[in-house]
Amino acid sequence: MFGKASPHKFYRSARFYSAPLAGAIPASKQKYVPTSGTYPKGFLATGIHVGVKSTNTQFPDLALLASEIPCSGAAVFTKNKFQAAPVTVSRQVLERCSGEGIRAIVINSGCANAVTGKRGLDDATAMGRAVDACVNKSSRTPSTSPQSPIADPSSTLVMSTGVIGQRLPISRILSAIPTAHSTLSSSHKTWLLAARAICTTDTFPKLLSRTFSLPSSPNIIYSLAGMTKGAGMIHPNMATLLGMLFTDAPIPAKTLKPLLTHVVDRSFNAISVDGDTSTNDTLAFLANGSAGGNPITSLASEDGKAIAQIVTEFTQQLSQLVIRDGEGATKFVHVRVINAPSFADARKIASTIARSPLVKTALYGKDANWGRILCAVGYAKGLSPGAVVPEKTSVSFVPADGSAELKLLVRGEPEVVDEGRAGKILEEDLEILVDLGGGEEGEGREQASYWFCDFSHEYVTINGDYRT
Repeated sequence: MFGKASPHKFYRSARFYSAPLAGAIPASKQKYVPTSGTYPKGFLATGIHVGVKSTNTQFPDLALLASEIPCSGAAVFTKNKFQAAPVTVSRQVLERCSGEGIRAIVINSGCANAVTGKRGLDDATAMGRAVDACVNKSSRTPSTSPQSPIADPSSTLVMSTGVIGQRLPISRILSAIPTAHSTLSSSHKTWLLAARAICTTDTFPKLLSRTFSLPSSPNIIYSLAGMTKGAGMIHPNMATLLGMLFTDAPIPAKTLKPLLTHVVDRSFNAISVDGDTSTNDTLAFLANGSAGGNPITSLASEDGKAIAQIVTEFTQQLSQLVIRDGEGATKFVHVRVINAPSFADARKIASTIARSPLVKTALYGKDANWGRILCAVGYAKGLSPGAVVPEKTSVSFVPADGSAELKLLVRGEPEVVDEGRAGKILEEDLEILVDLGGGEEGEGREQASYWFCDFSHEYVTINGDYRT
């Protein structure tokens, strides 16, 4: 049974450690699953069943996404010290080819292939090579690097997600890759299958697409598509869990990487479910230029500024789907820190609030305990001198229905809070607004946002039963 939890009663949602079952998506989440899409020219997708996890007997758990022509590629990866084998292999693939000539991404769910030693690296490499054998690499000019332990150039990025410390059933995966390649298609159905295949404890597949135009080519309609997965172990420090972006706009690798770095700090690096950074976090971006037009060679150009805004807004929407599906979550929360001395200061404070267990449990309990929010602001680390001045700091709840904000603290002075209204606001999604008043110098005007969810009884239940 699916339903919104309360402090005294909760309903245990069905969390399947594989792709979400057909018909099992909660009614409240159905609105996030697209029924159609507009996908980039020249990109194909599919998802098939392999049985990576032995208990998954029928649902897709291997995704393959490929371009009909070589792409520019970029990725950002986890900063966790225990980086999974596919993270190491994909980074080396991009370094060796300088981000040009990428053809595909292959992803398995059900096993993270993390902390698996040399054999794990061999397995990740083998997955990439198996895909390479299925795609036409004749148009790619490979480069070599004496530092790379991978003998032959590859044009495939590899991702895995699932339980840490277990080996992949690699023979089963390798034998299935040609089948996956033969079912590649540009249809919405196969894109959605790919999005389903990368899921683990997700309750719904996370897939978005949109069209756009650029100033220099107003008559060309470009497409942008993205998919992601994740519901727990979410506090990215690079990108996110797993995510993939695809466009048919002409963006060379030298522009694609700074573009991805810019947008990730404003989207995937600004979400948190539980404060844990995964061993496998990867966000990749492929651009094949199939729609034509002028190459975007600088983010300072008019096209560069436009694409940065477009991709930032898109990735914010995509990454927020992860919070909508947070393990045990009953509400979606946006924390916004304004009038900070710098973007970095605002972001650090927002991040500290978003990962505070005391803030998250108070939100779950519908308790307007703003002292916990203020406490998190006060212990945020790495801030510039004078970033937080207690006498200038204000905190408010902003309701989702557009009604007036509920002021809790105004320039260091507590307000008389209407607890009844506060409890009503906390029944739904909301925004927490923290105004630093410009800091010590009174001139700061920077702001940053973070998106997170509450902590419920169900989060503990899901993660206590994770492997069983």
